[in-house]
Amino acid sequence: MTDKRWATPLPKVKSKAELVYDTLRQAIAGGDLLPGQRINMDELSRNLGVSKIPVREAVKRLESEGLVTSHLHAGVVVSEVDTTEIRGVFLAREAIEVLAARLAAERADEELPARLGRVQAEMRAELDRGSTDRLPELNSEFHRILSSASGYRILAELTEQLLMTIRRYRVTVPRDGKNWRLVVAEHDAIVEALRTGDPEAVAEAAREHTVSQSDHEVSGNG
Repeated sequence: MTDKRWATPLPKVKSKAELVYDTLRQAIAGGDLLPGQRINMDELSRNLGVSKIPVREAVKRLESEGLVTSHLHAGVVVSEVDTTEIRGVFLAREAIEVLAARLAAERADEELPARLGRVQAEMRAELDRGSTDRLPELNSEFHRILSSASGYRILAELTEQLLMTIRRYRVTVPRDGKNWRLVVAEHDAIVEALRTGDPEAVAEAAREHTVSQSDHEVSGNG
């Protein structure tokens, strides 16, 4: 019998270390902190209004993810992007996202394509305004929703890690509006396949998307 005292889960409250981590991670993803740039721990602590302890905890977590590197004399810097590995990143992304898309299609209800469609509408609105600033995050949100719908946290986490690597790479090699429109069109194919209820069609649309973007990045046309 369930003890009623514990029937209501506690609200999730982020620690200071988590808030610092989220702030730094978003800055790295968005290009506010560039590869090779030094992170001034004292300044960061003052600006965020926290002690050095949560800052150190956040940096340690980011270092375990390969996003920052600690040097004996240079301090903490944003890790460089290994451009020679980008092809491997896309190969991994293809394997993981195709699997996640297939599983998501098997579990999908009417709300999933609707949620993805709303992200698509925001991406189109950005393109129509001639702006690309929000497109990287909206693109990540599209894939975040799809991978989460697979029902497996590990697939969502791996997708997030790969997307982060690609976003950091694109900070130094940004894509043009033409390719962003191609991304939106490829997303449309995934959404339409979801509406048909055919998991294999969804998986194939996801594969075509990752292969197309891999070819674009590796060819250096971005």
